[in-house]
Amino acid sequence: MKHKRGFNPLSRTTAHRRALHRNMVTSLFKYERITTTKEKAMEIRRTAEKLITKAKVDTVHNRRHVAKYLWDNDVLKKLFTDIGPRMKERQGGYTRILKIGFREGDAASVAILELVDYDFEKKEKGSKKSADSKKDSDKKSDSKKESVAKAKKPAGDAKKSADQVSTKQTDRRFNRVKGS
Repeated sequence: MKHKRGFNPLSRTTAHRRALHRNMVTSLFKYERITTTKEKAMEIRRTAEKLITKAKVDTVHNRRHVAKYLWDNDVLKKLFTDIGPRMKERQGGYTRILKIGFREGDAASVAILELVDYDFEKKEKGSKKSADSKKDSDKKSDSKKESVAKAKKPAGDAKKSADQVSTKQTDRRFNRVKGS
């Protein structure tokens, strides 16, 4: 019987479970959306909602209590300056769990844990803009590198020497062995 079972221990020791909660809650507040197993998401939601409730009132006492659970001071600052005020009018239910199916390999049920006011389209647009700017800067840097390489390379040297080819092959083998 499951009477009076207060929480799911997730088959972990107390220290491991506490560290797992801290890691997952920190990631949730940092990215506002995480993917994990359904059981972990249901446990992490309990902790996250308690921390958001404390973050709605910005006092030194509440900051110190919440700081026990979060690894990153920047995330703590974000929680009290951004997430807490956003949830000020809401009386609970700050997170949602979206079930997305089963994981391949061990068939564990996987879910997305996210804040209720998470805006996927807004995050998507922001990531596309940053990706586009990275591509533009990469193209510019590649064109600069090519122009520098052309300037350094003598025009009459069309074929590579045997030494250069052998070093490239050993580099490839070395990289393959290292796993990169």
